[in-house]
Amino acid sequence: MKHNIIILQLLLLLLTGCHNSDVQYVDFTDLGMAENATFRVTAQKTTDLSELSNDAEWLALWGMADTPAMDTANAAGITGPQRASSTTLAGIMQELLDFSKSTKAIELSGLYKSIDVDGQPTILSGKVILPAKGPIKRYILVSHYTIASNKEAPSNIFSLEGLLVKLGYALIIPDYIGYGVTADKVHPYLVMELTATNVLDMYYAVVPFLEKAGCAPEHDDIYLMGYSQGGATTMAVQHAIEHHDKPIKIRRVFAGGGPYDIKYTYDQFVETNWASYPCAVPIMMQGMVVGNKLHLDMRTMMASNIYENLDKWVNSKFYTTNQINALIGTKVTSELLTPTGMNRTSKEVSELYKAMTANSILTYSWTPKAPVFMFHSMDDDVVPFENAMRAKSKWKNANIQYSFGHYGNHQIGCVRFIYTVQTLLENDEEEENGNFSF
Repeated sequence: MKHNIIILQLLLLLLTGCHNSDVQYVDFTDLGMAENATFRVTAQKTTDLSELSNDAEWLALWGMADTPAMDTANAAGITGPQRASSTTLAGIMQELLDFSKSTKAIELSGLYKSIDVDGQPTILSGKVILPAKGPIKRYILVSHYTIASNKEAPSNIFSLEGLLVKLGYALIIPDYIGYGVTADKVHPYLVMELTATNVLDMYYAVVPFLEKAGCAPEHDDIYLMGYSQGGATTMAVQHAIEHHDKPIKIRRVFAGGGPYDIKYTYDQFVETNWASYPCAVPIMMQGMVVGNKLHLDMRTMMASNIYENLDKWVNSKFYTTNQINALIGTKVTSELLTPTGMNRTSKEVSELYKAMTANSILTYSWTPKAPVFMFHSMDDDVVPFENAMRAKSKWKNANIQYSFGHYGNHQIGCVRFIYTVQTLLENDEEEENGNFSF
């Protein structure tokens, strides 16, 4: 009885806080410990976004070297805003940070129920980022880009997409299986249907939790967003939503730099004998084998030094992708794979390709219904630009706005993508009738 009274009092505080434009003092952790809580808050903090520019560790994860990007003035087929004046990763990042300065956000790390690779119930983790002041406009459901270190998991770090909280949006960012509370598990990399389910399960957990807190958004339609791995996953999430009996209202989808055709992407590693992002090769192979429960011996396909160090380099979740790339020490695909792994007609690789094809969103018999903004740099050195061109061909009858240009390498493209989404969201504030301008 006493416990219920406390919860009731807390709810009253939450209602007051969220609707009176200031939620900094609210203890969401206590609310998340309630027996009927769909999202269990394990940690809460208020973050001043102005301080991120002084966070050396956070900046280091983004490789804040002054790396030159391609000249966007010479971009081909560009649509969409080109506001970023800087041509360096650090410069574009600084513009994002300048945009979000003088903003405080509430970070809620927490747990929710979903399923594992066997379809069995499991507990996963993620983060919700709320504006500390002002009403919540809408949710942005974010599928994150490729990571390797657990310290990069959304529940453990302030995700770059979180800067969009400045505009009054609440961001829901799952960790995925293999990160956060499940860091001891192998990440089923690019296993689309499962990952989309995990992402949506967090949304279904967070929505009633925040509703009980009196923090429901002003609008019931949501945005989907993701880059790289997250770009492909975001399209899989859209597919799942549009095939659900009670679909979520999607206002718009933002997908950037995604491997929409996984088999083609992997095939390029073999055909060119080059992998500019070498850790992607073993991570992709392992993800397909584990996530699809393939009975394949990876030792027959991976070079011995890669296989022998797989647990130490990848599955430990200790190293970032850049660190793993340095440990691997080569970008030559034939030095990452065995002759069997390089032979696309071998029994082992054929089975692997079947799984990649099954998990490629472009193989789905589906045309996106909600409007999509698709972004891809023509200079992408990790996810071949051809992925975007194949998506454009596949979904020629869909409501998709494409933004293709010389936006720099994959990492610079990510920052520029988030910057562009920021611009589009700002435009959307002025066009609530659903007609978007570019």
